[in-house]
Amino acid sequence: MSHADDPLTPAVPADETPLLRVRGLEKSFGANRVLDGVDLQVNRGDVLVLIGPSGSGKTTVLRCLNGLETPDRGEVVFDGGPAVDFGAKVSKADRNALRDRSAMVFQHHNLFPHLTVLQNVTEGPIQAHGVPKAEAVARAERLLDRVGLAEKRDAYPFELSGGQQQRVGIVRALALEPQLLLFDEPTSALDPELVGEVLSVLRELADEGWTMVIVTHELQFARQVADEVLFFDDGVIVERGAPEKLFTRPEKDRTRRFLDRILRPLD
Repeated sequence: MSHADDPLTPAVPADETPLLRVRGLEKSFGANRVLDGVDLQVNRGDVLVLIGPSGSGKTTVLRCLNGLETPDRGEVVFDGGPAVDFGAKVSKADRNALRDRSAMVFQHHNLFPHLTVLQNVTEGPIQAHGVPKAEAVARAERLLDRVGLAEKRDAYPFELSGGQQQRVGIVRALALEPQLLLFDEPTSALDPELVGEVLSVLRELADEGWTMVIVTHELQFARQVADEVLFFDDGVIVERGAPEKLFTRPEKDRTRRFLDRILRPLD
């Protein structure tokens, strides 16, 4: 089945070039250094999970990658193309090109309350990408069906549960057909009984081969789906590694203390 026919299946070229390289990313808000020289790489089809205490810089990384924040310094290389150097003057076209390659799913859904589910999903493709309305609607209907929300196409966000709203947020991101999906704590605003329905969609996306960067406190989920886990603290990557190694045999004391507080029930 082609990518166009099955919108949950990304087109992954047979190419070993990393989809994304980030070098020396720095970001400050006033005197507060939030990111202090972050380097990371995301290979095609991989799931990169960012963990760490609140305020450690994880969400800021996502916002820089999606163009919602502008880094002070650092380079971003997408798909082997030319580096976007934030230490120099970055054109609006370069910033928009980066933004067009990714789509972000937010912690609090961020759906337009005055639009129906279908309108929320089709707004981006039509307005930002110039997709014809009929094509955007057909794409949205296929995606909503895939996540079990076809019957909610004409509902408004206030008529949905939190889990349903977050699934619409995921569909809205997928409808843009990005190369990279960014998730910022996609379950933290949900009631505990609704977390599973969102995580099941993320697992399906991982199984389908989507390239994803996920900020999450759901460490059991991270252990199951991540190809690599990065532990952040104070704006730096303290430790990185395969999930089984990082969660069971961390090398850094700071990582060990963090996991001792919240992860030991997994063992």
